[in-house]
Amino acid sequence: MRFSIIVVCLNAGDKLNDTLDSIFAQDFQDYEVVVKDGGSKDGSIEGMRKDERIRLYVEQDKSIYDAMNQAVGYAKGEYIIFLNCGDSFHDGTVLTKVDACIRGEEQENENAQEGMARQQDVSADNAKSPRLIVYGNLYNEKTDSWITPAPVINGFTCYRNVPCHQSCIYDASLCKEKPFEIRFKIRGDYEHFLWCYYKGGAKMVYLDVTVADYEGGGYSETKENLKRSKAEHKEITARYMSKGELFKYKAILLLTLAPLRTKLANSKRFAGVYHRLTAKMYNKK
Repeated sequence: MRFSIIVVCLNAGDKLNDTLDSIFAQDFQDYEVVVKDGGSKDGSIEGMRKDERIRLYVEQDKSIYDAMNQAVGYAKGEYIIFLNCGDSFHDGTVLTKVDACIRGEEQENENAQEGMARQQDVSADNAKSPRLIVYGNLYNEKTDSWITPAPVINGFTCYRNVPCHQSCIYDASLCKEKPFEIRFKIRGDYEHFLWCYYKGGAKMVYLDVTVADYEGGGYSETKENLKRSKAEHKEITARYMSKGELFKYKAILLLTLAPLRTKLANSKRFAGVYHRLTAKMYNKK
């Protein structure tokens, strides 16, 4: 199976079916849907769309990251995609485009392995393929804007801002080898992405496609949790980056007016213009 699409939920109401509808609208059909419910009492599970591709698991969890870890344990696909309830695939062609991108990377890697094998007189089967994270653009419904991530992931982009997990497609082995750390309440996916980059040997591939529509305004965006997010960011970056790197990245953000740019990016009035300019800057690099 190519993709496991994971939907974690708890008392999601109509949002669960909205997310499922966007999945079933895909023209690429080689996928399963793993719905992991934490014990909803609002009737959302009873009213869930019926489809043979859905595998439902109902069990208690401690947090969204705990629920995601539980769901990963049930996933059978080669690649994993996380869609939160209320979020959706941008259109019906997303999985087709992602699959084409992965196939291109697989063919490129196969050709490279064969070339290395000929040069070193060894079997190409012994060469190890890099594990992929394909990531794309995101539409933020709250600010009515498209978010374009950096087309190249490096230390600075890891410090500043990584792609949202809704716009990432993970090699399943990355999620199975390294679970999300549930003690991080806001940035468990951020810590996981940095592990994939620094420790997991993942190859990050940007695909210029809007993968998902993000509802916005969720748990992580409350005033209290924004403070928690900042503290978790400090702890996580210190784990993976040297003091010299951290000093350099902080200086760059200070000199480039990062706090002001963050306010613009999150403003419904200015976010659209800001993200369009950001996308143009990335395209020129």
